[in-house]
Amino acid sequence: MNNPLAILSTFDANLRKRTELTLYGRSALALGFPQTRPEYKITEDVDVILPLEQLELLKEDESFWLAQELSNQQLQAQGLYLTHLFSECDIIIQPDWLSRRVRIDESFQQLILFRPSSIDLILTKMMRDDRQDLDDIRFLLEQESLSPKDLAIAFRRARIPQLPEFDEIFKGMQSKVLALATEVAAAKES
Repeated sequence: MNNPLAILSTFDANLRKRTELTLYGRSALALGFPQTRPEYKITEDVDVILPLEQLELLKEDESFWLAQELSNQQLQAQGLYLTHLFSECDIIIQPDWLSRRVRIDESFQQLILFRPSSIDLILTKMMRDDRQDLDDIRFLLEQESLSPKDLAIAFRRARIPQLPEFDEIFKGMQSKVLALATEVAAAKES
């Protein structure tokens, strides 16, 4: 069972034209890495980042929103859905994240899938101080060697939504992520 794949296959069947989506959250972890964990495949939703330019175009594209609505109706009985479509300004990410996206190799008729780079995915996981997100960050650090220096640079460059709680949580998460990076690097060396 791969819920993100089922959700996106349903959405793909309802779309009427080629559409790019950038996945994040557990659906990006389920589909965007060759070595994934089983728990990523049972997530019940798909989270999407919409670049501002794409968001503006989609505001005028009624067929996109109808495809989303129809897909959610079709998936409702399974408890699956595609509703978390966020503007790039609503999540923590680097300003130039779009230039580092990674293509996800899944075959669809209409959908072209991407995920943010690992370092940008880590930033998106720093919006909550949550054990699950820290486990996901560990997974990302195990997939790609990112030094504490790389992470510190990304922390400084990160664009944070204009809500005070995000700023506080993000600052608090930085030391936890740096400690995880050090721990994962030490484990790889031994």
